[in-house]
Amino acid sequence: MEGLDRWYPFVVLAVGLAVVLGGIVIARVNAFLALIAAALVVSFMVGSGGAQATADPVGRVVDAFGSTAGAIGITIALAAIIGDAMMRSGGADRIVRMFLELLGEKRAATALMGSGYVLSIPVFFDTTFYLLVPLARSLYRNTRRHYLKYLSAIAAGGVATHALVPPTPGPLFVASMFDVNLGVMIAVGVLVAIPASVAGLALGTFLDRRGPLHPSGEPAEDAAAVAATGLVPLRPPHLLVALLPIALPILLIAGDSAVTTLAHQELVAADPQARLLRGDDLNRALLSAADQGQGTAALYRWSRVLGNPNLALLLSAVVALTTLWTRRRSLPLSVAQIVEGALMSGGVIILITAAGGAFGAMLRAAGLGDAIKSLAEAAGGGSPRLLAGLPLLALAFVVSSVIKFAQGSSTTAMIVTSGMLVAMVDPHGLAFHPVYLALAVGAGSLVGTWMNDSGFWIFAKMGGLSEIQTLRSWTPVVGCVGTVAFLTVMVLAWLLPLKP
Repeated sequence: MEGLDRWYPFVVLAVGLAVVLGGIVIARVNAFLALIAAALVVSFMVGSGGAQATADPVGRVVDAFGSTAGAIGITIALAAIIGDAMMRSGGADRIVRMFLELLGEKRAATALMGSGYVLSIPVFFDTTFYLLVPLARSLYRNTRRHYLKYLSAIAAGGVATHALVPPTPGPLFVASMFDVNLGVMIAVGVLVAIPASVAGLALGTFLDRRGPLHPSGEPAEDAAAVAATGLVPLRPPHLLVALLPIALPILLIAGDSAVTTLAHQELVAADPQARLLRGDDLNRALLSAADQGQGTAALYRWSRVLGNPNLALLLSAVVALTTLWTRRRSLPLSVAQIVEGALMSGGVIILITAAGGAFGAMLRAAGLGDAIKSLAEAAGGGSPRLLAGLPLLALAFVVSSVIKFAQGSSTTAMIVTSGMLVAMVDPHGLAFHPVYLALAVGAGSLVGTWMNDSGFWIFAKMGGLSEIQTLRSWTPVVGCVGTVAFLTVMVLAWLLPLKP
């Protein structure tokens, strides 16, 4: 009986993953239904006996769902509004033009990569690609070469920040699950995404030289065609206005992270025991120091409000919508209709991420973490080194890659993987900052993309490529971005663990 209890959490994990992957891959149901069904199944299995038993397994899932939705729901909704408003106001197009003017036609591929890199922070990847692919076609018409290089540049820059930098839903959810400060996640994610994007562009350049591709069909030939759809008005806003919806929340959130870090260091200098403070305990200590006007902590009360992701993105949404409102006469839809459409698309993402949070919470309730820890201690002579060292990053990367290959969605791969890992380990008990674990999950979600991935078909159909051409270009380029991001994370976790 003792042996059965020891392995029961792994049985629960296997059943939960089978329900998720079976629902998405075999039954072809929406990821929300698969995740919420898996959460309920796991909750009933946990409630069948033992210390975690409960009389209300359904209520436990509902509570976990609500907790996750409350943590990230507003942020995702506001990010969806910002992205749509930037596209329709011409702000996104203005940023693209800035990169092209700055780098010139000779470095057009780098300009496209930079544009995709910046735009995919607040804008979903498919929308970013839709905006940029006409420019790739236009550049090809002028040069009659390097078409694959241009497409790869867009993909490399776009997928890197889409998978690694909040407020896109995947990295936002992972940061929440691993209790990673959002400013730290943004800063390190932006850093890791740079070499990953460059590597993807380099591979795309190599593939372009080996086997140049030519577009077929004539979808969205140039920026004028995109303008005809109502996405881009004829008069784009000033560059600073266009950049403000992206820069404002990043500056506010990063500023709060900097103030919190400095104030925490001052507390540690006064009392070394403050090094162990986390979450609400750290917040109370910093607020107490702020009331006394002690050093950097005096700024904490203000930075805590202005740097709250919900308020920061709300201010950004106000800026983006104000810019959109000034150009309302050139739009086919009213501002209210545009906001409603953005909220509808964001609502689906909120449901999926909240269901993933419930699934992860049920795995934690199953005692999976204690079971894995006991196995690691038995294998390592009493010390769970595997769960505290770099091999855990490799585990996160591989699991996320396998789930991505199986069901096609990067966001779902990040949700399932992070839910499983947070049930296994204490993120703050690692030998390095949990941001690296979060980024390893994001990097893995880029590896293994093929015909079950919506990004695959966006790249193929908008780019005018066949399925075989897409498998030979999109799949290796995006996989390269994910692999280099993971290797960068490993190096940073080793050389710069960022432990307080």
